[in-house]
Amino acid sequence: MFEKSKESILTSPVIDMDGYPYLVHPLTDGIPKVDPEMLNEVIDWMLNVCSFNCDLILAPESMGIPLAVPISLKLNIPYTVIRKRRYGLPGEMEIPQKTGYSSSTMYVNGVKEGDRVVIVDDVLSTGGTMSALIDALTSRKVVIVDVLVVLNKGFSKKELKETFGIDVKTMIRIDFVDGVPVITDN
Repeated sequence: MFEKSKESILTSPVIDMDGYPYLVHPLTDGIPKVDPEMLNEVIDWMLNVCSFNCDLILAPESMGIPLAVPISLKLNIPYTVIRKRRYGLPGEMEIPQKTGYSSSTMYVNGVKEGDRVVIVDDVLSTGGTMSALIDALTSRKVVIVDVLVVLNKGFSKKELKETFGIDVKTMIRIDFVDGVPVITDN
């Protein structure tokens, strides 16, 4: 199962970002090139594990976008991009985040109290982005129907479940052994 994705993960380069192993992969970086067969594998998985009984699909910039677009088109559900740029629109949510190798601010527009959302993203590493996003949305009474992430890079999803009651679904989990990705139990 997920053979194209797994093969691609195991053959992708890993670079060191100040002691943090960073996997350079088509689904997480858009390089070297995204194989449509692999992308279909991912989209099929998402459609199989989630009913998408929601008002809106949320996609963190930038690699959540190629996941949200085909689902939006197929199911006729609108999506919005969680941006790294402030627009200052009415109701804009400003969300500080910290990852394993950086910190920044995310901005969410077009989401209001009571909206039912599904979050789709490419990778879960430290949980910093997802924790900040879930916290901000739930504090504004947005209903998170589901969270779907393609690649779990060794993060314990238990923390998000205990803190927010959200069971994040991930397609593939990897751990790093001596700087090399190893596919492990999800």
